[in-house]
Amino acid sequence: MTYEEYYGDAYHILKQTEQKLLELIENYPGQEKLEEIQPIIYCKSRIKSPESMKEKLRRQGFAEDCNTALEQMHDAIGIHIICSFMDDVYAVAEWLCCQDDFEVTDKKDYIAWPKPNGYRSLHLILRMKEKESRGIQAEIQIRTIAIDFWAALEHQIKYKHEVEHEKMMREELKRCADEIASVDMSMQTIRDFIREEAK
Repeated sequence: MTYEEYYGDAYHILKQTEQKLLELIENYPGQEKLEEIQPIIYCKSRIKSPESMKEKLRRQGFAEDCNTALEQMHDAIGIHIICSFMDDVYAVAEWLCCQDDFEVTDKKDYIAWPKPNGYRSLHLILRMKEKESRGIQAEIQIRTIAIDFWAALEHQIKYKHEVEHEKMMREELKRCADEIASVDMSMQTIRDFIREEAK
């Protein structure tokens, strides 16, 4: 099933909204300061595939049609913002919360309160307010480049049906996540020292 077949007329609105959010993020203040490490390294985005959306709806006991998906699920549009430092993650999130085109309806801080597997990221759920995109929801995940690398590997294991030595790999991933968090904090501390000395 194609995206157009599943989402129908809403697909065009989803794509427009995705593009609008990406353009907004591109204009994050401070991105133009070439002498500094960029606060946002890159963004990734996607419209959730019909198969993934239907499977998620099925898992949660909902009907699998497009209208139910857009009403009940908040991640038809998904955007990952990859930042250099932990402080940048929070600064970008705060900036997004002040925008006029949407309201932030939910915020989950998995950096302050990591998931049991070690996952650390900050999630914002947005609901668009303007014109034809009114009511469309999107999920933005903001994380450092170090944890994004970890998350990509964890994602592979999560969606493989049979993984040899899975328990051992998950334990190792949890250990790596804790080490990455420690490195992120150390990098932030070094950056803070450099900025303080530059004043």
